[in-house]
Amino acid sequence: MNMKIKTLLACTALVGLLLCGTPAAEAAGLPTINIGMQESGQPDQVATGIKILLILTVLSLAPALLIMMTAFARIVIVLSFLRQAMGTQQVPPNQMMIGLALFLTFFIMAPAFKQINENAFQPYSENKIGQEEALTRAMKPLRAFMLRQTREKDLGLFISLAKEKKPRTVEDIPTYVVVPSFVISELRTAFQIGFMIYIPFLVVDMVIASVLMSMGMMMLPPVMISLPFKLMLFVLVDGWYLIVGSLVKSFG
Repeated sequence: MNMKIKTLLACTALVGLLLCGTPAAEAAGLPTINIGMQESGQPDQVATGIKILLILTVLSLAPALLIMMTAFARIVIVLSFLRQAMGTQQVPPNQMMIGLALFLTFFIMAPAFKQINENAFQPYSENKIGQEEALTRAMKPLRAFMLRQTREKDLGLFISLAKEKKPRTVEDIPTYVVVPSFVISELRTAFQIGFMIYIPFLVVDMVIASVLMSMGMMMLPPVMISLPFKLMLFVLVDGWYLIVGSLVKSFG
């Protein structure tokens, strides 16, 4: 045991000597990164740093903006209800459900994204408008989309909670009021669609459970028998065509 320990120590010491003996020329080739703060005599440098910080903040909030200000929330909730109603557990898998929801979101939001690109991003990239004007133009298509899907009752709720004056037009409604109103309206609509999806599958479960009870097969789980029938029903009625078509049409 002592010989093994001595051998291990000798090997460790040899490796240390080899590392310490590395030529300085090789060490000089390694890159170094210095992060620090220093005084700046030019206001342009400070403004550029603030812009970079704001851009990084927007990028970090991009997933939340995608979920809360587009059609993504309604689509992914309805697809989740569909999978639970069918009782297929993890089929389709989560990655496929999220991917389908993302591509449907891009499809539905394509007109709004096109307006943002033409009216805000392209003029800003060509230095024809400023940053504030670009943000104002970019928000107009998103606000128009959200307001079309938002109930007046939900808007009234958040306007009263924010203690804002009654707006004369929709342009007078602040964006921080429009976004939560849109979110709860989307949740309500998604749950309504989910309830309608549950009904036919619930009927199949009840029929299968009644048949099994009448045959005295109380120990047999009804889910094992009803799952193939629900899959067959979904395939025969072309379920994906109906679900996706209804989801896209629900946004008007």
